[in-house]
Amino acid sequence: MYRFLLTIGGSIRDLAPVILVIMFFQIVVLDKPIPNLAEIGIGILFVLIGLTLFVRGLEIGLFPLGETLAYSFAKKGSLIWILIFAFALGFGTTVAEPALIAVAGEAAFVAVEAGMIEQTEAAQSEYALGLRITVALSVGFAIVVGVYRIIRGWPVQYLILGGYIGVIIMTAFAPKEIIGIAYDSGGVTTSTITVPMVTALGVGLASSIQGRNPLSDGFGLIAFASLTPMVFVMGYGMVVA
Repeated sequence: MYRFLLTIGGSIRDLAPVILVIMFFQIVVLDKPIPNLAEIGIGILFVLIGLTLFVRGLEIGLFPLGETLAYSFAKKGSLIWILIFAFALGFGTTVAEPALIAVAGEAAFVAVEAGMIEQTEAAQSEYALGLRITVALSVGFAIVVGVYRIIRGWPVQYLILGGYIGVIIMTAFAPKEIIGIAYDSGGVTTSTITVPMVTALGVGLASSIQGRNPLSDGFGLIAFASLTPMVFVMGYGMVVA
């Protein structure tokens, strides 16, 4: 109970700056009263409760589970199974990411407006699904690369630098309509579902391998998961266009 109350306090502390900024601009800058104050208050309360339960769930559920799985696979000593698990985890968590579903749907609508696809529901659904699968595959690939880096002890900065050089090169050739979507895809993949499991996997794996530092080696998977969707989505746009 004490830990739960601490989590509530942390959620209030995290939400307070956002609420204060909105209230300041609404009341002081725009000089207008807050509309539907009661409904907004109830909504903020729901956000507070949801955020508290989510954070607490991560602490007692997803983080320990991810670390335990990583430790078990490391002890099993099978590189193939570790990499298969890494890909499945990256793909599965990303394809179910609510933010990605929303962005893919909006991207399909914009693609219709730009004349890239037909103005039919089937075409939009196919485009959105293709975008989601492409991003999910890219994150699965990213987690595989990141896990292999942890196992081998490679410096993360060189891989990230090479990846962004690839992004810059592909930007010059990708259709301009897909570039913004590709860049945003890197952000939406690292959201509420993907980040906890992937982070737990990296930290757990680095903790269970002799000679690896969880702080310097365990983190960095999220950087890969943010990078590869940009490359894959631009490639997807070049194929579809």
